[in-house]
Amino acid sequence: MIEMDRVSKWYGSFQVLKDCTTQVRKGEVVVVCGPSGSGKSTLIKTVNALEPFQQGRITVDGIDVGAKGTDLPKLRARIGMVFQNFELFPHLSITRNLALAQVKVLGRREDEAVERGLKLLDRVGLIAQKDKFPSQLSGGQQQRVAIARALSMDPIAMLFDEPTSALDPEMINEVLDVMVQLAEEGMTMMVVTHEMGFARKVAGRVIFMDRGEIVEDAPKDDFFGSPRSERAQLFLSRILQH
Repeated sequence: MIEMDRVSKWYGSFQVLKDCTTQVRKGEVVVVCGPSGSGKSTLIKTVNALEPFQQGRITVDGIDVGAKGTDLPKLRARIGMVFQNFELFPHLSITRNLALAQVKVLGRREDEAVERGLKLLDRVGLIAQKDKFPSQLSGGQQQRVAIARALSMDPIAMLFDEPTSALDPEMINEVLDVMVQLAEEGMTMMVVTHEMGFARKVAGRVIFMDRGEIVEDAPKDDFFGSPRSERAQLFLSRILQH
């Protein structure tokens, strides 16, 4: 579903991604972890070209992301993205937030878009909030709306960029529960997160990054059981103490 081959990226003279190669198969859940500033968020944002990259090749469902003629808006419509800070439209109701992109990007009729959006809002347990505005919801609720909005576009894969890092501790599980359910239903997912409990529960593979490099790319049990690199061992020992 997603193929990355020797992807490199620079900000000016600073190299933020170094020869990153990996793949995500259909229905696979891959967790990307590592210390702050290791390039995790940048890596997943290159998948749908929210971050341009200078070297290497990325293909998503056979489409060459970096090719000149690629229709990026169309590609992004097929890859759901959930951000750290929800990115809902504050001036629109929850229902409008869910319907807008379906109408504008997919060309759905308004009534179809609303019906699809409300079905997914119900799925994340928030149908009672449909007429409210984002500011009237908790952080956890807003993130669940953001997930429903991404799903309303019928994506072939979902990217999550630290979806719980802006949330209060008691709200984290309500978002992770939705993500666990998605994983169990076979959604292809790449998830940047520090939530190692989630990684242990649903990841098929774990990618560990440090200083812009993929240091380890291993099945979950291997990564947690016996990480090969010292950097990963140190990271795990620190994060699992908390």
